[in-house]
Amino acid sequence: MAKVEIYTKAFCPYCARAMKLLSGKHADVEEFDITMGGPKRAEMLDRAKGGTTVPQIFIGGTHVGGSDNLAALEREGKLDALLAG
Repeated sequence: MAKVEIYTKAFCPYCARAMKLLSGKHADVEEFDITMGGPKRAEMLDRAKGGTTVPQIFIGGTHVGGSDNLAALEREGKLDALLAG
């Protein structure tokens, strides 16, 4: 299974929605909480090419985008293949 990384903030409903979808797929998710900023926020900004909203999701090193982008991949039937690597 592909490595899944997600940058989140506390109390973010979009982050919760993305995490729920990924957990339903039994994905092994590494979560980075950037609520308080810090080096992980700077890392997210660099990796997401300036994307400032959360969540920012990466699957197998590929930037997927946010929660809406993840849900679109699921609707299109492309998420399972991406997660499989």
